[in-house]
Amino acid sequence: MDFDFEFFLVAASAVTGLIWAGWAVYLKFTPPQAGGMAEPWPVEYAKSFFPVIFIVLLLRAFLVEPFRIPSGSMMPTLLIGDFILVNKFTYGVRLPVLHTKVIDNGQPKRGDIVVFRFPNDPTVDYIKRVVGLPGDRVQYIDKKVIINGTPVKQTFLTVYLGVGKGKDNTGAALISEDLDSVSHDILIREGLPSQKARFIRPEGVIVPEGEYFVMGDNRDNSNDSRFWGFVPEGNLVGKAFFRWMSFDWELDGFPVDFSRIGNNVK
Repeated sequence: MDFDFEFFLVAASAVTGLIWAGWAVYLKFTPPQAGGMAEPWPVEYAKSFFPVIFIVLLLRAFLVEPFRIPSGSMMPTLLIGDFILVNKFTYGVRLPVLHTKVIDNGQPKRGDIVVFRFPNDPTVDYIKRVVGLPGDRVQYIDKKVIINGTPVKQTFLTVYLGVGKGKDNTGAALISEDLDSVSHDILIREGLPSQKARFIRPEGVIVPEGEYFVMGDNRDNSNDSRFWGFVPEGNLVGKAFFRWMSFDWELDGFPVDFSRIGNNVK
């Protein structure tokens, strides 16, 4: 159980709802008074806040959740300062706080960008791209992904020119990668030795049932499954699908990049 904003919404909904309901029950069994009975201030606040808090809880727990990109691990697809929406219905309906799945609505596919609770610290949310599905044998050799013995197609596009907080990635190779017909761009530092993956070896790893192998698009600057292992299905939060804001104080000129607002995430 994680004591986060979702926990606060559940607790606030329960407290305000109980106060409101308790007052209604009290009035039902209390003889009417001349001129009526004034509502105590806790009841007034509860009646005002309960509907709002409860609606926010329903939307955030079962439909969509906002997420801010905190690092450059998903560049060039997602930049530091991007604000996205995560579809929490795509991979099934889960109870808030407990994260227990009550409705199975589908599973991640290769190429999906997913938000999940970091297995080594479930209080922290990570965002990465799904590369390996249950049963896959995943290898990473010479900065190339190999799935079940077949190298994933990569096509060099150009030299990447970073902006804002992503300027440090200027000079990386911008490469198009194809995962099950999901074409997306990645960054690779040509000539820079690959970080020594502590989890995946040259012979590869087999993704266990109910778990996923994920990687960042910024391949030489991403803390992902190559270093700490698989993502259990129970840790999934949802699928990233829409960018509604992009804000970076280090951009030249205005800090809002309007060209990135309103774009689908893929």
